[in-house]
Amino acid sequence: MTKLTVLSGADVLLSSPGLLNQLACFGTVGLVTNPTGITKTAVPVYEELIKSVPLSALFSPEHGVRGDRQAGAEVDEYRDDKTGLPVYSCYGPGKGRAEEALASLGCLLFDIQDIGSRYYTYQYTMTDCMRTAAASGIPVWVLDRPPMIGCSAEGNLLDRRFASGVGRFPLAARTGMTLGELALYLNDSEGIGCELRVIPCRGVFRGMFFDEGDLPFVCPSPNLPSVDCALIYVGTCLFEGTNLSEGRGTTKPFELFGAPWLDSSALCRELRALEDAGVLPGCLFREAAFTPTFSKYAGESCRGIQIHVTDRRAFRPFDTGVYAVSLARRLHPDRTVCRPFLANLFGSDEILKEDFDPAAYLAALAAPLTAYRERIRRFRLYPEGPEAAPE
Repeated sequence: MTKLTVLSGADVLLSSPGLLNQLACFGTVGLVTNPTGITKTAVPVYEELIKSVPLSALFSPEHGVRGDRQAGAEVDEYRDDKTGLPVYSCYGPGKGRAEEALASLGCLLFDIQDIGSRYYTYQYTMTDCMRTAAASGIPVWVLDRPPMIGCSAEGNLLDRRFASGVGRFPLAARTGMTLGELALYLNDSEGIGCELRVIPCRGVFRGMFFDEGDLPFVCPSPNLPSVDCALIYVGTCLFEGTNLSEGRGTTKPFELFGAPWLDSSALCRELRALEDAGVLPGCLFREAAFTPTFSKYAGESCRGIQIHVTDRRAFRPFDTGVYAVSLARRLHPDRTVCRPFLANLFGSDEILKEDFDPAAYLAALAAPLTAYRERIRRFRLYPEGPEAAPE
């Protein structure tokens, strides 16, 4: 397949002397980034920026600038070996120091590849930085990157009563926006009031998946090793709020889920019936055994399911995850534990209720999702393209 010729917002910036000159006028510039912040030639953006811009500090999200920390792990303050720049953590205990350093800048850049899911924490690092910058009168430039899993909005909208670090705003589970579009939308809808500028990508259309373009793929976080994995994550991330493994500690995180006690044969039959009926299109379900090397059930053999995506644009990851959690709970009412954290991920406590009906719940999402799509429409930066997923 011929790849689309794409430039990220960072590539656009680095190839624009006028934009670089504007940045140089700010005096001191900071950059929030991680391993996905690379050029088209796979060089870290900060190594190129420092040649022509007064870059004075780097800031890291969850997983660190180098992406070597697991979910929730602390990221220490340190100096980058290659550039000598101080690196401040915007995630965890070091967040206060990062905010102090940020407040002293002339301008802040944000360059991280998002995946397009409400649960993903980078977007909240971005809005935290935007709020700090707004309070200090510092402009923020978001260097946009292509959509990882297309820009089709899907799933429920978060109820603010269940806001947390994995869901802070009433966004759809699959947000339907790139990170740059999301910055524009939240700056307006949440009243952040930041002096915001987004540098758009070139060659991007809304319906594309990241690997349809010619940019190098870097895992956006340690447990998302592929585009299909990122797509499936929108649904199976919900298993993080249960006592079933979401596949962490395997080579197929989020594509696999299960537990030592799961009746995987019965669950697979149920899921295949929904697939055959057209309720869960675009995928195949396969019984699978796996032994996680870390996280839940580390070292224990688990019986589970692997999801194989056959049609990315037809596949509905959120619906699939909701049905999978609900069916596991129905098959094992005494073994399946749905923790309160599931309500934070789900953005509602509906899924925790004993009488939760996934079919009725998902059907009721049509109207609010339609209204949400209309709200975000004016913040779109890219055309639909020839193969946009239907909404």
